[in-house]
Amino acid sequence: MSDPLRELLEGVASGRWPQWGAAVQVLSPSPPDLVGVLAFSGCSIVAADVDPAWVARLCSADDLSAPLCPPFLMALSARVQRAVNNIDIICVAEPASVPTGAPELTEREPSEHPRVLRSLGYRSDVHMWTTPGAILVLGRGVARRWEVAVEVAESARGRGLGRLLAAAARGLVPPGEPLWAQIAPGNAASVRAFLAAGFRPVGAEALLH
Repeated sequence: MSDPLRELLEGVASGRWPQWGAAVQVLSPSPPDLVGVLAFSGCSIVAADVDPAWVARLCSADDLSAPLCPPFLMALSARVQRAVNNIDIICVAEPASVPTGAPELTEREPSEHPRVLRSLGYRSDVHMWTTPGAILVLGRGVARRWEVAVEVAESARGRGLGRLLAAAARGLVPPGEPLWAQIAPGNAASVRAFLAAGFRPVGAEALLH
């Protein structure tokens, strides 16, 4: 069965961008319970079961930023009866071998750690690895893409562990599957770590929970 949102994201991961300046596209959410807004250069996607005409009335064609601005996100939240989450940078990287010097990772059953619980709320097929001072979580999220989350304990920060874990995560996904990361823009340390690990920023998104 065709999944237009997954096809679009696969294109973005391969460097094929949506048409610049096109009207805001409305696509069915994938999976059905993951509602959100994704923005790329000159194009935005509303992944929700809403009337495209309603979206067009609220998002002016000459304001490319409108779909991720608070007025539209609040209107969409009210329309679908969900709460909007953070607006994140989305980054992507191709799979790669685990780099030399990466910390040893031990796979464990998903725990009650807040980072893991958050992943379980948005992702399926969640896996967790630990290393002293940090955890790494992988799962399938928007359009069943593989997504990574990393958390480093305060006592282990400042030594490049986040960068090493982000790089190691690229070796944990199936061959041929790109790996995605959603990063809060204000978390500059995490942004730097993922960029240094070979991830590249491709857009932004807000999910509604």
